[in-house]
Amino acid sequence: MATEVTNGVEHNGADVEKKTVTFTSVKTQVFVESLKANDAVSFYKSAFGAEEVNRVSYSKRKADQELPGLLSAEIKLAGTSFIVSDLSDDANALVKTVSSGMVFCLETEDVEAAVEKAVKAGAVADGEISEGEGACCGGRVGKVTDPYGVVWVICTPSVAKKSANVEA
Repeated sequence: MATEVTNGVEHNGADVEKKTVTFTSVKTQVFVESLKANDAVSFYKSAFGAEEVNRVSYSKRKADQELPGLLSAEIKLAGTSFIVSDLSDDANALVKTVSSGMVFCLETEDVEAAVEKAVKAGAVADGEISEGEGACCGGRVGKVTDPYGVVWVICTPSVAKKSANVEA
């Protein structure tokens, strides 16, 4: 009996309708310390020129007062969207703790100016701007950590990418 695989699922000879799943986008979701997502959105706008596309807010009751929470804000930066959310202690929350297991990489021709702008907005520079073979993108690279623990690598576009853009 033949085994057929459709989208990673095995079907042992059964007559199964084949479906192709097509994804339209992948959006990273960044969780920041509770009630700091609004500040994080402001930081990303100020430091990197991000644009806020969509926002869903909620109220959190704490000690007889309503505090404005951010369920999600969709941010667009360099043609890519990501979501910023307050970390929630709700039992149904997707994530229970803030994590720093991700890095965003931004490409620009002016690494120095981008790092300087991020630092002025509240990020902390991590080391010196480097260049050469050791740099992750193959060009000039600077690294900052934003006030919410997210690491941003700011680099010049790779040589291969520049060549592809010239030929296109």
